[in-house]
Amino acid sequence: MPKQNKITVALAGQPNCGKSTMFNALTGSTARVGNYPGITVERMEGYCKKDNYKIKFIDLPGTYSLTSYSVEEVVARDVILNEKPDAVVCMLDSSALERSLYLVIQLIEIGTPLIVGLNMMDEIKRKGIQLNSSKLSKLLGVPVVECVARRNIGKLEIVNEIINISKNKDATKPELNISYSSDLDSALDKMEALIVKNNFLTDIFPPRWLPIKYMEQDAEIIEKGRKQKTTSDELKKIVSKVEEHTEKTLNTYPEAIIADYRYGYIRSLLKEGVIERTQEFRRSFSEKVDKIITQRLLGPIIMVGILYALFWLTFVVGAYPQGWLQDGFNLLGNFGNTYIQNEFLRSLVVSGIIDGVGAVLSFAPLILIMFAMLCYLEDLGYMARVAYMLDKLFKMFGLHGASVMPFIVSGGIPGGCAVPGVMATRTLKSPKERLATILTAPFMVCGAKTTVYLMFADAFFKNQATLVMLALTLASWFFALIVAVVLRSTIIKGEPTPFIMELPPYRLPTLYGVITHTWDRVWQFVKKAGTVIFAVAIVMWILMTFPQLPTHQKQEFNIQKETLKSQYALHVAKSSLSASKIQSYQFKLQSLHNLEEQTALKYSIGGRLGVWFEHISKYAGFPWQANIALIGGFAAKEVILSTLSTAYSLGDFNPDATAPPEQVNKTSNKLIASAHSSSSSLEQSLRNDPSWTTPAIISLFLFILLYAPCMVTVVTMAKEATWKWAIGGTIGSLIFAYILSVIVFQVGTRIFM
Repeated sequence: MPKQNKITVALAGQPNCGKSTMFNALTGSTARVGNYPGITVERMEGYCKKDNYKIKFIDLPGTYSLTSYSVEEVVARDVILNEKPDAVVCMLDSSALERSLYLVIQLIEIGTPLIVGLNMMDEIKRKGIQLNSSKLSKLLGVPVVECVARRNIGKLEIVNEIINISKNKDATKPELNISYSSDLDSALDKMEALIVKNNFLTDIFPPRWLPIKYMEQDAEIIEKGRKQKTTSDELKKIVSKVEEHTEKTLNTYPEAIIADYRYGYIRSLLKEGVIERTQEFRRSFSEKVDKIITQRLLGPIIMVGILYALFWLTFVVGAYPQGWLQDGFNLLGNFGNTYIQNEFLRSLVVSGIIDGVGAVLSFAPLILIMFAMLCYLEDLGYMARVAYMLDKLFKMFGLHGASVMPFIVSGGIPGGCAVPGVMATRTLKSPKERLATILTAPFMVCGAKTTVYLMFADAFFKNQATLVMLALTLASWFFALIVAVVLRSTIIKGEPTPFIMELPPYRLPTLYGVITHTWDRVWQFVKKAGTVIFAVAIVMWILMTFPQLPTHQKQEFNIQKETLKSQYALHVAKSSLSASKIQSYQFKLQSLHNLEEQTALKYSIGGRLGVWFEHISKYAGFPWQANIALIGGFAAKEVILSTLSTAYSLGDFNPDATAPPEQVNKTSNKLIASAHSSSSSLEQSLRNDPSWTTPAIISLFLFILLYAPCMVTVVTMAKEATWKWAIGGTIGSLIFAYILSVIVFQVGTRIFM
């Protein structure tokens, strides 16, 4: 068997160029793809095999350049320079070639073996544009492959070029020596000679590349150079003289000159017959649509309308499969009640696992429908338009336009997750704007909150559930912006930085792409329910089951039950039991059973905590059962659902027991069995609980929206900022949520009651 050759390839590209889509095509991975900057914020790896070659692909963060202004740029550059991959594949948006080639020029300057992927070739052909890829390849001195990543076109050619580079390593390093004007060229030559003479970082970086980085005031490179202080100081002196000269003579600075000459070089390349238009250039379809979609007044109205339609379809279409799942879990619960004899095991399986986890999983169809529509909007390119429209609004509240993306990823359009949302703040260059975004992004309606709200909205506002979800989404943006402007006006003061964003063209999503991305999200939801929620549900069941009622209290309840059963049996023997008396006995036994279960629940650790916190939560209108759920919600917001379901199940909460049953049981055994199987669904239990008044419901909605990020998000916030800010933000949001909920409940009670 021939020896397997291993090749390492870094996949680079600007945001929206289709880099992650090509990564999926090459590796079969399911990396999430979105039509907006900042979606790829972590390293991802995948493999591809051909013949006796095993190619390892590293999906680099999307970045416009290789400077050190953002985390993405530093990460991408470090992988290329420090890990020294055998080749770099740089994906380009062929419809924005001038902008895209800027990154290619920087990669060529580094000297890494390079392959250029011209993506979205189908779009420029529809525009009547011809792109001569072979001409571009000759001018750049690197292989150029035409691609349509979403259709898997070009991936085999890229793999072949990678193998060719591996076979001819010495002959594949590109060379480029751009003239950056007479003012800079002589200084760059002098600096390069000094670097080579003193072996200044030449074991890591190319000697010609280093002086360019010093001219660009690259903070990371300059920091590394301080280890060789003498040479570094000499380089800085040369740069200072150039800066002084260019400011006096040209009223500019070296970094701007370098950028201008790079773009000038790119424009000269394109004029060499690389791009030709077969007909008079016409305004693209995307530009025509954007005139309407992003219009100042009409755009936001359309956006709200799309949100409304999204929620409406979720509730209407999802109601049927949701009902089937709920019926299935009810059947499982009845099966457990019937055939599991051990009292504790039956309670754990039915009340803890089936009722707890089932309450979350039953909303999987709604989540699937919502995620499918969101994935469609992302792949279509609409999300980038949302960011564009909200840019000016964000500036008014002290945030950067790029903050829109972390908000959306976190759940600005419900279904996201605060963890990647917080990580997506890495695209913000201003530390203060980034910090304000980190602290407010968790206010969005993430997928976990979406699950909870879908149930609450369906339980309390069945006929207005769509409007409720829309209102909650808008409320999350409102409160995030209010808190942001307070933070930016007080403890995180600073000037806003400009925001420039390229709007990608509209691209009709493929069915495979939507299914893949939707399944990826839904599977994360199901996996979380089967692991985290499952584990927490068991922990919460234990807290709500132990300690058990003292023996004397159990005996008191048993005596009362036996007395009722004896009286019932006596009347049956005498044949003196009327229908009204049967109803009376049934009601008494049911009420006694409910009282015992609720007394046991209140006696448990969880019940005691819930009752204790009721001294505080009563001002916000939360009953003690909700307090237990909200405590569990610190682990994950879905736990609110599972814990409430377990609490009402263990408590056998059934206010409808005050009304006589419609059907009268004929034997005492059936009568007793009916008392143990009277638990209704969670939605029904919530609707029947008189504690849930309209002010209390609204108060709870707002509290869940704001009160604290989940633990995983808190850890992520600490990594992206500091533990001080993560803990401070969590405590601050908890206080803010409580104060707001108290105000809403107290004012609402006085208005509605």
